[in-house]
Amino acid sequence: MSGPLIVQSDRTLLLEVGHPAAEECRNAIAPFAELERAPEHMHTYRITPLGLWNARAAGHDAEQVVDALLTHSRYPVPSNLLIDVTETMGRYGRLRIEKHPNHGLVLVTTDRAVLTEVLRSAKVKGLVGFRIDEDSVIVHPSERGNLKQVLLKLGWPAEDLAGYVNGEHHDIELVQDGWTLREYQRLAASSFAAGGSGVVVLPCGAGKTIVGATAMADAACTTLVLVTNTVAARQWRDELIRRTSLTADEIGEYSGAVKQIRPVTIATYQVLTTKRGGVQRHLELFDARDWGLIIYDEVHLLPAPVFRMTADLQARRRLGLTATLVREDGREADVFSLIGPKRFDAPWREIESQGYIAPADCVEVRVTLDEAERMACATAEPEVRYRLASTSHSKTEVAMELVERHRGQPTLVIGQYVDQLEDLADRLDCPLITGSTTTRQREKLYQQFRDGEIKLLVVSKVANFSVDLPSAEVAIQVSGAFGSRQEEAQRLGRLLRPKGGISARFYAVVSRDTVDAQFAMHRQRFLTEQGYAYRIIDAEEI
Repeated sequence: MSGPLIVQSDRTLLLEVGHPAAEECRNAIAPFAELERAPEHMHTYRITPLGLWNARAAGHDAEQVVDALLTHSRYPVPSNLLIDVTETMGRYGRLRIEKHPNHGLVLVTTDRAVLTEVLRSAKVKGLVGFRIDEDSVIVHPSERGNLKQVLLKLGWPAEDLAGYVNGEHHDIELVQDGWTLREYQRLAASSFAAGGSGVVVLPCGAGKTIVGATAMADAACTTLVLVTNTVAARQWRDELIRRTSLTADEIGEYSGAVKQIRPVTIATYQVLTTKRGGVQRHLELFDARDWGLIIYDEVHLLPAPVFRMTADLQARRRLGLTATLVREDGREADVFSLIGPKRFDAPWREIESQGYIAPADCVEVRVTLDEAERMACATAEPEVRYRLASTSHSKTEVAMELVERHRGQPTLVIGQYVDQLEDLADRLDCPLITGSTTTRQREKLYQQFRDGEIKLLVVSKVANFSVDLPSAEVAIQVSGAFGSRQEEAQRLGRLLRPKGGISARFYAVVSRDTVDAQFAMHRQRFLTEQGYAYRIIDAEEI
């Protein structure tokens, strides 16, 4: 039988899933090709410059990439593609950031024309000092991350060989009492350790915190963990106490409510980047601490301007954790520049097939608006049209019917608009969690949900990230952040903790013939690329 891969000149790769050599081929192309779609029979990958540079940074060369394509391709590989692959990968490493014995941080080159070219860029000039010789120029230490970011955009990604400070030593060991490290978690942690910085991509519920704990144990040094909110900080603390030798006294919380600096400190992005009098005093405090490792939870959020400031901590080992690097603004490359290359990525359905996350049934429930609602949407200004379609009375009625259908099962009702959620919580007579809910109250309600005391919660987007609710079996999404694929993935992720063979049920309630339906199609794209299929039913079928 011929190979399982079809290599096309537009840089797409088609992998026949049912082919006997499909698994071997997938492992061969995974380091450099990005999975785009994963339906039942044919998976689509794409070769991009960023993917090729990720592979180079992880230790793969062009010869390995070419060999993988030639070995597994069913048809002759287009010669122009092979040339492009070789030349694109050859761009990585012609510029290097190194430590100089007399001048500190320097940018050096193996190709003087390239260095001359980038130094003529106005964006580079403010990030470097004087030119030492024809092959090297001084780099301002505070601009190490920004320089890598700019060089990547110029098409000449720098290889960062300046190394990392070891940081203050601190003994941390994994305590595997009643649990064992899964093979993919071990591979993820070892892949990170081999590179010293980079990103690990794992589905929600697959144990990203355990990968972080393993990295901490491998590094055995003081660690700063950055998280999205205080609830996530306390979940990290509890998990570290349970999985490692760390005690509560060794773990500090640095948030809006508490300011503790300990050998392992868990801080929220928001407090770290808060300005007072034009000064980011909290960021200066952390920059002065001798951290050996920094862990960025939900690292896909990092490129947002307020979070990018934390990337100044370039001299430390950096581990990014996320379920998806998808960003609607297309700035995934910023993560590569500021944190490091992708070190490990596991497809969602692959982890599901191993029994480590729950299978999920994704259902889009299409609602027909009544005549008054349709006219209101049709005559509304564009900026309010989506809100009207998302918060229609017809959708509320359907959401309530779905709740009744699953009464007794742990259920989350999730939405974007607080007034819509307040109405639902009132009509369903259940608790509501929004951004204005205190941290203490959130933690109390989440724990009651985990313990089964509460079977139904209405939650806003504050529950999108880093909220561990393993008992949740049903999620009903009534509205979302426009067409955000990343949010859709995070919301499904609330359901994916293993449930002893019980399938999770994820409903997206969508207004037919409106902008809500258009955004829903885009929101679902990442999950369909991961192999999840949405069944479409009419609201009248409930």
